[in-house]
Amino acid sequence: MIENSGGGANGFADLMLAPELCRALSGLGYEEPTPIQRTAIPPLLEGRDLVGQAATGTGKTAAFALPVLQRILIAGGRTEPLALVLVPTRELAVQVAKAMRSYSRDMGARVLAVYGGEPIGRQLGALKRGVDVVVATPGRALDHINRGTLKLGDLQVVVLDEADEMLDMGFAEDIEEILGNTPENRQTALFSATTPLRIDGMVRRHLRDPVRVELGRQATAADGLLVRQTAYIVPRGHKSVALGRVLDLEAPTATVVFCRTREEVDQLTESLNSRSYRAEALHGGMDQQHRDRVMGRLRGQSINLLVATDVAARGLDIDQLTHVVNYHVPSAPESYVHRIGRVGRAGREGTAITLVEPREHKMLKAIERATRQPITLEKLPTLADLRARRLALTGAALREGLLKDGDLDAFRAVVEPLGAEFDLFQLALAAVKLAHEASGTPRDEEELPEIELPTTDGRRGGRKADRRDQLPAAGRGHWRGRSASAGTTRLFVGTGRSSGVRPKDLVGAITSKSYLSGGDIGAIEIADRFSLVEVPESAADDVVTALRQVGIRGRSATVRRERYEAR
Repeated sequence: MIENSGGGANGFADLMLAPELCRALSGLGYEEPTPIQRTAIPPLLEGRDLVGQAATGTGKTAAFALPVLQRILIAGGRTEPLALVLVPTRELAVQVAKAMRSYSRDMGARVLAVYGGEPIGRQLGALKRGVDVVVATPGRALDHINRGTLKLGDLQVVVLDEADEMLDMGFAEDIEEILGNTPENRQTALFSATTPLRIDGMVRRHLRDPVRVELGRQATAADGLLVRQTAYIVPRGHKSVALGRVLDLEAPTATVVFCRTREEVDQLTESLNSRSYRAEALHGGMDQQHRDRVMGRLRGQSINLLVATDVAARGLDIDQLTHVVNYHVPSAPESYVHRIGRVGRAGREGTAITLVEPREHKMLKAIERATRQPITLEKLPTLADLRARRLALTGAALREGLLKDGDLDAFRAVVEPLGAEFDLFQLALAAVKLAHEASGTPRDEEELPEIELPTTDGRRGGRKADRRDQLPAAGRGHWRGRSASAGTTRLFVGTGRSSGVRPKDLVGAITSKSYLSGGDIGAIEIADRFSLVEVPESAADDVVTALRQVGIRGRSATVRRERYEAR
């Protein structure tokens, strides 16, 4: 019988975890299991395969790590790994490995993070000495398997963490090959924030009668997350200025701004820095060294704004993050939930802000319906709002200076003669004015065009909204004959199997140059000389433009909407 370790880990002892693990959790300040931990740990301890759906920040790392560590405790020492955890990014590999080491501090489990971007020699040495758990990115794991340095013959557990993101990043074939090198009788756990159809296919192929743990949207959006969700209707040509105004009003400690493309990330970062913000860009076109440098600056608070694409921001865990900004409305509710899950964690309050073009308002309503969470529409700050905010900041700085009451006597030589010449109140006003202007706040801004907030009946300011704002872009076309799946458009790409094109080539090309993630892409059909891809209607034109720019497998190809003859 498992002993109750007492203290703050009583809830974990109730899950029949070993005393060594309960003591470690108590020492880390963990008091009660989260919903995903309470639901997933028991079947995993029983050896069942499991599919878990939960957003970032809900505690799913401990949900799979604790059962793995308990199995190691029972099995005893060994040379070859007992468990393999696959994750999408280097940052997440380091984070998961660090967490597993902290949970196992009373049992000394050997946990190794394996990823690209660092010399392979250190990893080779650790693998040769023997490890219990390998936490790896798919590409580097496959590299070690092919070298014969990662042996999986005695493997008992495989965990696929953030499985949807690994598929979005084009790792499907690598994962299939890795799983093909593992014993058939292994235990497999798959965790994902979303469940696209490709996840279901992987589950059917590789998991045996899995237990399904789905916390649902209410849990992923709200449970344990203290997030204030707001949105601003913004005219398209004024987004960067509007973002600056909102940031001035919010005064965040640390913020991630999500953009659709690398080019947009670079342009917005340059625009924000030109307005005296401390911003850095992060996207897939940057090497690991640059990425590490940027993250170090954010954690060290030498910058407070990170402008990033979804792919570049995956796996980031920033304790001081207070705000998340969607520069555009995310194309899928799951993406929105995943983003806002980065703030409002561990009892800290956070803020999620979305900038909405008039034609995107219905997309915002779809997110509200899907998440069952209200998103408050607010008007953009006016110049008067900003002046009031900046004056309040000046007042706060002066109040702090008065409370400190440190070196004020040094300024008596200036104030006393002026006090004899001028009214003290007028003198104070002049001093505040100088302090306010010295803060560098701009004074020559223009008001932004005002957009009426849409009402529930689709009207703005008492008149019917322009139909062009209400329809998605693709809805303005002239479709004839049969169509693609509801809400999607099928694109024709003039290259196919004979040119070596695979689904991951199309997914990679689309996600690298558009704002879509892999989960947004529907059915893909590849013929000998052409391919068909389903994408959301609202994104079709952007995807056509993107594919024409980037090409497929380095070659240009005809890309257009598929044409059907009327029947």
